[in-house]
Amino acid sequence: MRQRAILTASAVVLGAGLVLSGCASGDSGARGGGTPAVREVSDAADLSGASARVDGATIVVGRADAPHTVQVYEDPRCPYCKEFEQGGARALAAPVREGRVKVEYTIASFLDARLGGSGSVNAANALRSSVDAGKFSAFHAAVFANQPEDERQDVYSAAYLLRIADKVDGLRGPAFDSAVENGRYASWVAEAMKSFRDDGVQGTPTVRIDGEKAGGSEADLYREASFAGVLRAAGVP
Repeated sequence: MRQRAILTASAVVLGAGLVLSGCASGDSGARGGGTPAVREVSDAADLSGASARVDGATIVVGRADAPHTVQVYEDPRCPYCKEFEQGGARALAAPVREGRVKVEYTIASFLDARLGGSGSVNAANALRSSVDAGKFSAFHAAVFANQPEDERQDVYSAAYLLRIADKVDGLRGPAFDSAVENGRYASWVAEAMKSFRDDGVQGTPTVRIDGEKAGGSEADLYREASFAGVLRAAGVP
């Protein structure tokens, strides 16, 4: 069972308006345990195979000329980020596919320092590596689908991330495997963490919609229909 008590509930602003409790700080260390089995992920869990590219410290999914931008700040070990990805984030699939929205991901790794271990850094490096293979959206969904029930479990080793990658057609290969095993994008991971702090983000998930104030309740982020309403209220058709 996931242990929320080890994390401090924080007031996280979504587009300066939507507030939720998310992952911030904690003082419990990483715990051991067996590596969980890798789960299958349906296509519906990702952003419909949308293309992705790197832009500085962010990974951008969707058309560059999309009229609306949704900024998403996540840590791969944050259980609330998984809830968002498997809930409200599904409302982004159609707008991204239809060219109405692009999503800018900032992948943070602060939970390693709070919980111990290196899983967030490893996962962030692997996510960056998946962009080169043209498989970010599917791999991103698979990483969160295979998040452990207890965030103190530091399961995102290179070996486990490669097992997750086995579930994404066309992702595994010498270049990707080497990047995951050797931490090729360690400097990019550090840059993303710096961007996370520089943007004044205090916890995850944080979501901003066109930099405008967005209304909504805490629960809206975790339900597809509710988050679709938040998008509409922010002017996203």
